[in-house]
Parts: sequence; structure tokens; C-alpha cells
Amino acid sequence: MTAAPGPTERLAALLRRSLPPAPDRLRRGPWRAGTFTSPLRSTRLTAQLGIALALAFLTCFLTGLISHFIQHPAWWTYWPSRPVSLYRVTQGIHVATGLAIIPMLGAKLWSVYPRLFTWPPVRDPAHAIERASIAVLVSAALFQVVTGLLDVALWYAPMPFFFTAAHYWTAWLAVGAIVTHIGVKLPLIRAALARRTGLTSRPEAGGDAPDAGGDTPEAGADARPAVVDEPIPLVAPNPATGLTRRGLLTAAGAAVAAVTLATVGQTVRPLSRVSVLAPRRPDIGPQGLPVNKSAVSAGVVHLARDPAYRLDVAGPAGSVRLTVADLAAFPQHTVSLPITCVEGWSAAARWTGVRLRDLVAYAGGDADRTRVHARSLQTSGRYRLSTIEPPHLGDPLTLIALRLNGATLHIDHGYPCRLIAPSRPGVLQTKWLAALTVEEL
Repeated sequence: MTAAPGPTERLAALLRRSLPPAPDRLRRGPWRAGTFTSPLRSTRLTAQLGIALALAFLTCFLTGLISHFIQHPAWWTYWPSRPVSLYRVTQGIHVATGLAIIPMLGAKLWSVYPRLFTWPPVRDPAHAIERASIAVLVSAALFQVVTGLLDVALWYAPMPFFFTAAHYWTAWLAVGAIVTHIGVKLPLIRAALARRTGLTSRPEAGGDAPDAGGDTPEAGADARPAVVDEPIPLVAPNPATGLTRRGLLTAAGAAVAAVTLATVGQTVRPLSRVSVLAPRRPDIGPQGLPVNKSAVSAGVVHLARDPAYRLDVAGPAGSVRLTVADLAAFPQHTVSLPITCVEGWSAAARWTGVRLRDLVAYAGGDADRTRVHARSLQTSGRYRLSTIEPPHLGDPLTLIALRLNGATLHIDHGYPCRLIAPSRPGVLQTKWLAALTVEEL
């Protein structure tokens, strides 16, 4: 007797059960036979573009995780203060790679675009699940690229949500979808990369090009996607344009290089004059330094210029209220530190002020065994509060700055005083300081 199929076999059979065929009258527009005929599309081309895109997304993901956990630390998070440009490098790579992904993603979507219009649209439940997973992958990738671009441009109006949280969670969704997709397609990718030329016959004129989205079922079998490659060598030209597949890859690479060169100057200052698409120039702004949020937009102009201003410092020895003159009476130190914003721009400057660890000692604290909570004069905003942990608190380069590039701080840079610390995001370099609270660990 034949054993009855188990639950796994029954589920597999259910998923493979063919659905009713789609009516031929729906086969119009992009679903029409022979719609996609470009000889440049191939499984090999798609695999090559996919590998490059996966590496770029992985780079963005890892550097993005660094930035996220610096701004929203978990209990296990540790971020060093040295080297001083560490965050400048990681965030610069994150934004530069994210911008370079735009032409890469465009080329990749072009190479697989016909697959959106396979016929029939859905063959069976398993095929429907596969197409749904690809929809998740494409949607997450586009969401990351579009919202990242809006953030770099500081254009938050089209995003009715907190960018940082949405970008973080969607990054996990995108990377999970990429890993799943690679796992499913790995045999096809390996086979495609192992072949240098196609070995199958050219599709009939007017029929579906198998590698361009049409399905080529074997006689008497269910319609399944055929694993085929184009019959044209890698260097075969497109009769309409003269472009080869190698030329297409070169064009995509040139687009990536052009986008990078046109934007990376906001991080790499020597390239600032040729980076015509960079949202920021690192040498333009009050006192030769860009700003994201002005004192007017923060609503602190009156409080910052109030003659009665005092910086409240609370520690184990009690609380003190310091005027700007009191702060200037402490030993002053000048350091050269970059300021780096999460949008990717960075610029180095000379800062002069009081070492934070000296203020902690003045308040009766030990810089190695305390953390400091800094509060801005701003009355609202997610980043009006920040915490300085021991690695930065004890670093002699961490200052409560009173001067910038030899002059009194401009109000848009945080007058009357601000925090500046090495290897720390700009949103955590609290401006317009109102209070410092020393907490013992």
C-alpha cells in the first residue's frame, strides 16, 4: 500500500496546484506577447547588477546601523571618541553609497522590469507568494532610497512620519527581503555567472523573449519560468542603439561615479567645488560652517540673547549657575574637530571653550564614572536632550564651546555655548545649552 501523503506533502501539492488561467483578453499593453524584446536583458546581466546592488545595500545597512545606535543607544551600545573622524567616515560612506544606489537601482529594475508582466500573472499559490515577496523587496528598496534622498535634502514635508524610525525598520525589511531573494535565486545566479554566452536558440519573432519576462513551458507541463539565457554574446550590440551589455554595465558604473562625484564634496572638502549636486557646501554658512537648524527655527533667539542667561550645572557637589563670563574664566582650550550631520555633510573647524570633564569635576563628579545629560534652550524637538557617555565625557577634546574659528559663537552655531565632541553626530552636539546634569554610574 502507498502511504498517505503527510502534511508537508499536502501543503506542497496545494501550493503547486494550478490556478485557473487568466483570460487572454487581458493580455494587453505590457502583457502583450513580444512587448519586451531588448537583447541587452539577460539573467547574467541581472545577476551582475544584483550583486553590486546587494553589496551597496549591505554597506548602507551596516553604516546606517552605526548611526542609528549612536543616536538611539541600546544598553550594549559602545561608541568610541577616537579617531575623531570615525563618524565622519561611516556616515559619509552611508550617504554617498545611498546616493550611488539610485542609478544602480534604476539599472537593476530596468533589467527585471519585464518580469512584472509575466503571463499568466499568477500560476499557482507558490508563484503568488514569490511575486508578493518581490513586491516587498522592490517597495522597501524604493522607500529607503526616496526617504533617504528627502532626508539629505532636509525636505520632511512629504514624510508624515518620523524619518529615523521608519528608515531603520524598513532597512531590516529590505535586507531581509534581499537575503531571502538571493537564497531563492542562488542556483540561477551561479549558473548565469558561470556562462559567458547564451546557448539557447533565439526566441521567435513576435513571441515572448524568455529572459525578458515571457514564460516558456515545456510541452505537456505546467507553465513554469524557464531558466534560460540570451543567445547573444555579452558584447552583442542592440541594433537600435549599438549598445552592448558590457556598455550598459559601463554606463551604469559611469552614472554611479558621476552621482558620487557630484555629491561627495559635502563630506570630502577638496571636491566641494565640483560636487554641484551636493545639498551642502562645507565652507558656506555663518563663520564658514553650515547649519541645519537656525536659532530662529529653533525658537531660542530671545532666550539665547537674554542678559540673565545662566548655564545650570548640577552634580554630586550641588548645583551652580554659570554666566558666560564664568565659563570664560575657566581654563580655555582650542581643538580642531569636524562636525558631521546625519545628512552626510561634514566640515572641520576650530572650537574654543571649557573641557566638559573640568565642569564635571567642578560639580563634584568623576568623568570616568559619570555621564552627563545636556539640555538645550529649545522647548521642543526630539534632539533638545542628549547624553554624553564616559568615552566622550572623559576625552579632553570634548568642550563646552564658546568660540568658533577664533570668534564668539554665532547664534546659529549655538551661542551662548554649545557641546562639541569628537566622533559624534551633529544632532547630538547640543546647541544653545541650558543645563548639564551629572549622573553617577
